[in-house]
This record gives sequence, structure tokens and C-alpha cells, in this order.
Amino acid sequence: MKKYALFLLLVLSFQFVFAQKKPIKDTNSDNNTVAKDSIKKSNQYTNSNDQKKVAKIEQYKVISFLRDTTYVDTTLSIQKDYKFNYLREDNFNRIQFSNIGQTYNTLSEDYKSKETLPLFGARARHFNYMESEDINYYHVPTPLTELFYKTAFEQGQVLDAFFTVNTSKQLNMSIAYKGLRSLGKYQHILTSTGNFRFTTNYTTKNNRYQARAHVVMQDLFNQENGGLTNEDVVNFESGNPEFTDRSVFNPIFENAESILEGKRFFLDHQYNIVQQNDSLSKNLLSIGTIVSFEDKYYQFTQTARNDFFGDSFRASNLDDKVTLEKFRTSAYINYSNQTIGDVSFNLDYTNYNYGYNSIVVLENQTIKNRLKGSIVSVGGSYKKTVGDFDLQGNLGINISGNFEGNYFDGKAAYKINEDIKVKGEFNINSRMPNYNHLLYQSDYINYNWDNSDAFKNINTKQLAFSIQSKKLANITIDYTNIENFAYFAKNDDGLVKPYQHIGTINYLRLKASKEIFYGKMALDNTIMYQDVVNGDNVLNVPQIITRNTLYFSDHLFKNALFLQTGITLNYFTKYNMNGYDPLLAEFYTQNQTKLGAFPRLDFFINAKIRQTRIFLKAEHFNSSFTGYNYYSAPNYPYRDFTVRFGIVWNFFL
Repeated sequence: MKKYALFLLLVLSFQFVFAQKKPIKDTNSDNNTVAKDSIKKSNQYTNSNDQKKVAKIEQYKVISFLRDTTYVDTTLSIQKDYKFNYLREDNFNRIQFSNIGQTYNTLSEDYKSKETLPLFGARARHFNYMESEDINYYHVPTPLTELFYKTAFEQGQVLDAFFTVNTSKQLNMSIAYKGLRSLGKYQHILTSTGNFRFTTNYTTKNNRYQARAHVVMQDLFNQENGGLTNEDVVNFESGNPEFTDRSVFNPIFENAESILEGKRFFLDHQYNIVQQNDSLSKNLLSIGTIVSFEDKYYQFTQTARNDFFGDSFRASNLDDKVTLEKFRTSAYINYSNQTIGDVSFNLDYTNYNYGYNSIVVLENQTIKNRLKGSIVSVGGSYKKTVGDFDLQGNLGINISGNFEGNYFDGKAAYKINEDIKVKGEFNINSRMPNYNHLLYQSDYINYNWDNSDAFKNINTKQLAFSIQSKKLANITIDYTNIENFAYFAKNDDGLVKPYQHIGTINYLRLKASKEIFYGKMALDNTIMYQDVVNGDNVLNVPQIITRNTLYFSDHLFKNALFLQTGITLNYFTKYNMNGYDPLLAEFYTQNQTKLGAFPRLDFFINAKIRQTRIFLKAEHFNSSFTGYNYYSAPNYPYRDFTVRFGIVWNFFL
């Protein structure tokens, strides 16, 4: 990873030098919440005839995995504040662990899925693991750089550096690297992660052939300490000044590490056999293939055994490593007609190889070392827009191989007027539980099992309905039915094992959000209600999650600066919060300890100058006077009060 980071640094340094030669004028908004993109009239480039042209912000295109196209957004809004974090996503339904780069406990679950195969285990490590669907592609009129920087906890920082350029109108390339190192406030929780991404996309001049590809290499390293001992939990909650220096706590162990590492090579290309050459043509027929190869592993090491995980086969140098090699190729054909709509069919072949290098022999069971095989599946999609009515559908089914699986995902949306849009969704999914539920091996005796023949497919059905309205509110309600729910929980010996709930769980969520403006003040509110029926204490979520932000916005210094400042309250009701198992890198269900019902208040000052957004936040500033009862998981305290700073900086050459 170091050589990729060095190469990226050289590219960005070159871009930085030239980008500074052409300052971009700031064009601000008359809106109270957003400072608009500022390069619509000022960023210029020269063509072959030395005539200056204007590069508008809409020309800096961002193309998603599903080929939806947006453009680079340099605005500042309250939503940007919510996304200014390590994942660069809104963490409304998650609560972070104490150190950046550790995992997140999930407060709300979404079981909508298009997967027909098991997922790799160590799901607690996958929050920052970038899948194929997370990779974007670009098309820009001039070179573009974005730098994301944010301070971390003790001797570290996080930097996400990105650069993209079109060498011609037909070819774009991008390179990016997100690196993190943070020591943390507690003993033995250092994090060090790296995400390297390279993308390219190409289109011929006649637009008949299009190709896009990416290479992603990721390593996510964490020291593990098992959390605080029960004795230190009492000391933590006491608020005794002797323990406000968190480094004085002795965690359960200080000799374990875990790492998730993976690399992926991806290519998607298509050829238009019949294409729309002009506005009179009504047909488009194309064929294409997708090829993807991913090699990943998760490894947990510990220098000496600890009673926290039970008995072990060896007393020292414990080393658990599981790998997954996955090769997938897909051939598809797409037909588009103004009358019929957009129809596609695909045939997929997937080869998987998950497991270990040797078998494990126990007193009453032999644990095999591999789950491997090939899956052939078919699928299709349909999309049609008629006036203000949008209809979409996707389906897939495994037709051969050891794993049965299928899904259907349908959406229908209707725009009632300029303000109100309604949407209904229906998702059905059936697939086997994740690989680490089915097969696992460890130097710890308890963490050895083979459920590949015992566990059944998890079947989910989700019905969702939403209303989007700036004047009224954004409201979403979904109802999920889950059969054969797979989960981790502690057995009678207090050790974590996989289980499957034979029965039906009903899960309801209702979410509403509304932003209210009064002059230069605004109040942004989001609240979610959840209810689980027939869960038998295997699916635990808080009943209420809420986030409320009161803030002030204004343009200052003759519109040279756009300022937002305010306070955010995050809160969720008390419930049986999931515990964390560092050996598996998984969360498990527990019903002994209720946590939550603690407010988290953040004070922030955000500003935008040209294309630079500056973020300053006093996180959890109420921690010392509302009680030391805040946790991210049992025995894992949430973050104390801290002040953090960061920027997002765009350069347009």
C-alpha cells in the first residue's frame, strides 16, 4: 500500500501546483442551507484553437455502479455535516466505537437484498470495505482532485485523496487512496487501514462500445482488547477523575490483532448492436459481459490464549485465518424501446472457494476445511417511465450448484406534483446464511463448527412505502418478514456460537424527517420508530432513534464565506444492545444488559470558502455532565468529549 500512497501523493502534488494558478470565483446561494457549486461560470479550459470555454459543474460527472449519473457536489449543507466522517456516509442508524476505524454497532437493520449466495464473514470489519457497488466512475472536462482530511484520536489522522482526469472525451482514469492511523484513547485499540482504488472507463467515438474497470486493494487492521473488564465498567461509570484518563484502564487482553484484507479486479463492457443514432430511432440493442475476481481473507492472531474465548488447542501464537476466492462472470443482453421500455437478461457463473488449509477433528465431530463449488444463475430486469410514473424490477435465481437462492426486487414511483413523490417497493430474498455461520475453524475449541448441512436458507420479504415532500416531510415505512433468521449468541458456557431461529420474525420501521426554516435558523429532525414481533429476543433494536439539529446559516464577508453553526442531538432508547466478539469480528445477540438512553450533543462550526469546506466539531461535549453511562456495545464505552477538525478541498484545473 505504501507504494500506491507515494504514487498518489506525487500525482496530487503535481495537480496542486497547477490548480492554484487558476483561482475559482465563489458564487454563493441565496438559500439558507446550501452554498451552491462555484465553478459554473469561472472554471475555464482552452481547446485546440486557443479559445476559452466554460466548464460547468454539471460536466464533472459521477457515474454509479448502476450507471446513474450525478455531478461533483461542492456545496455545504447540514447533510454534508452528517457525512463528514470516516465512512463518508450518514451514520444515523449506527453508533461508532471509541476509536475511528473500529467497527459500528447497528441500531437499525435493512434486510432488503439482491444476494443469492452467502456473504463472507467478519461483517463488523466490512463497514469500510468497498464492494463493487461502492465504486464510482467519472467523466470530467478538466482534471479534478478532492482531498478529505480529518483528525483522529491520538497520533493519527484520516486522509482520502482522489484524482481523476479525462485524457480524451473517450477515456477517463481515476486514482484514490484512503488511509487511516489512529492510536485511540484506550489501551491496545490502534487502527491502521488503507483503501486503494483505480478506475477507468472508455467509450468509442461512435458510442457503440463502452468499457469500465476498477482495481481495489484494501487492508483493514485493528488491535483488539476485548473491552473493559466488569470491574473497570464500574470505575468508568463512577466518573471518578482518576479514571478520566482512559489509558489507565486495563482491558480484558492486550495481545490480539485482526485484519481484513482483499483485492478485486473488475471489468464491465458492452457493445451496442443497434443504437439510437438520432431522435427518430426507437430501439437500442446491446450485449455485454462482466468479469470480477476477488481474493480476500480475515485473520485473528493472539500471542497467548485468554479465558475470554474459552479453551484452546495451543497456549500461544494462536492464528485463525479464513480465505475466500470468488470469480464471477456474467453475460447479458439489453433491449430498449420507447414503447416497451428497458429489458435485460443475464446468465451468471460464479466459482467460490471459502475455507481453511486443514480439517479439525473434535471428540464427536470432524470439521471440514472447505466450502467450494460453482453456481449458475439467471436473472433479468425491467425499467419503464411513462410520464411521471416509474416502474423497475429485478430478479435472479440460482439454477445449479450447492446453494439455492433467489430474489425479486420491484419498485414503482409516481410524482404527484412538483413537491410530492410517492414510491412503493417490494423485495423477496432467499439465500444461505453467511459463510462463517456455516463453517468456521479456530485455535479456540469453541469456535469450530460445521453447519453447512444443518442451516436452512434465510427467507425475507420486505414491503416499503415512502413519501418525499420538502413542504410536508419525508416519510418511509417498511415491514419485513424474516424466516430462519441466523445470528450469533452466547451458549450456556458464555461462549459465542451461531444459531438459527426456526420461526418467523416481523420487523416494522417508520422513519420521518423534516427540516424547518425560520429566517437564517433551521431545525433538521429525523426520527425512527421500530418494533419487532415474534423475535424471541434474537433481533434486538431500540424502539426510538432520533437526531435533531438546530443551526444558523449565513453568508459573510461580502459572500466570500458561507457559515453554518449549531448543535446536534443524537439519542436512542435503552435496549439489549448487541455485544461484540473480536475473534469473529461479529456482533452477537445478548439479553442481559440494556444500554442506551444517553444523549450525545455535538457543537459544530462549518464553513465554505470557494471549493473548500471546513468542519470543526466539539463531539459529545455533554459527556462529563450527563453521566458516564454511554456505550457502543457492552463493555465498550462510547467516545468522550473531543474536538476534531477537518476539510474537504476540491481543485479544478
